[in-house]
Amino acid sequence: MTAHRFIQPLDVLFLRNNHLFGAAAGDASRAQMPPWPSVFAGALRSRMLADAGVSIDQLKTNTLPAPLDHVLGTPEHPGDFTLADLCLARRDGQALERLRPVPADLVVTQIDDGYAIHKLEPQVLPKPLATSSRARQLPIPRTNTQAKHVAGLWLTATGWQAHLRGEPLDAAQHLVPTAELWQTETRLGIALDSDKRAAADGQLYTSDAVAMQRDTGFAVAVHGADDCLPASGLLRLGGDGRGAHIQTPEMPPPAEPDWDQIRASGRFRMILTSPGLFAGGHLPTGADSDGGWQLGGVSAQLTSQAVPRHEVVSGWDMHKHHPKPAQRAAPTGSVYWFEDFDGDIDALRKLSETGLWNTAHDNDHASRRAEGFNRIAIANV
Repeated sequence: MTAHRFIQPLDVLFLRNNHLFGAAAGDASRAQMPPWPSVFAGALRSRMLADAGVSIDQLKTNTLPAPLDHVLGTPEHPGDFTLADLCLARRDGQALERLRPVPADLVVTQIDDGYAIHKLEPQVLPKPLATSSRARQLPIPRTNTQAKHVAGLWLTATGWQAHLRGEPLDAAQHLVPTAELWQTETRLGIALDSDKRAAADGQLYTSDAVAMQRDTGFAVAVHGADDCLPASGLLRLGGDGRGAHIQTPEMPPPAEPDWDQIRASGRFRMILTSPGLFAGGHLPTGADSDGGWQLGGVSAQLTSQAVPRHEVVSGWDMHKHHPKPAQRAAPTGSVYWFEDFDGDIDALRKLSETGLWNTAHDNDHASRRAEGFNRIAIANV
């Protein structure tokens, strides 16, 4: 069963990325938006432990009371709890509207009266051109004018639905600028000397704080939490444990592609809705170096891909009290094109619900699976 929650900050949030403090980083901490799903998985699980009146030591020693024992498991062997989706959201009356970052297969440019949206289309390269990519084709935008790419835009719920179904987008109706969702503020901090119990000399730093606009927050979906997931109340979220409010909203059904068209054509796109931690680097789980892809009982041929520059995912391990291993990740919004689909369409639909994990070989990454990485959406071409 999937449970949905709307998490709305009550204060600014410190959603730190993997850049370290120090002279080399300019004594500054940058905000990570959208944040890693692990931020919300950790916050929700901590609240569940607090509600049950148990300590983290019981989590470590596998002595949690039922039903938390099978919901949370242990740090090494997580239970049924899985963060299935994370996205920005804003209130639309009593319901919520989910918002997604513009995927990598769309290029938005500035025009006189607004924006223009260009869709990347995989093209076979002429023989004189060579590339290091193993894909058969490269995605190329089709446009008659030269223009600079515009970043910092988000797709509305109707825009995301249209994009999953391969339909044209309208910039005026389907794009939302970041300024309408949140503002970034710079906050000054002073390091403390624990021995002297005073401010440390010359230890000033700055942090990016995310100030969400009114009625804007985060929509999360959780699998396997049973009745343990809090329905209301407060949550400690992000760096410094800033306050957020949990609500149980009315959620519209999730956007879906035309599955019959995928079955008939054998072609589809795969869009990452969370960072992808893949053994093959930019190649999704199940893909080989020749472009073959097989996972979850289905197979296809990877023909093209649009993957922005990698990001590095880390975090703090509350169990072991040290940083989590830094891992390269394909960013949210990366897009892969497939053809020659073979298998049951319901199995492909299930992958969109469970994510790109090979359970036979990814046991070492069970915690990352529970935190919501490698989540995808399937789209029509």
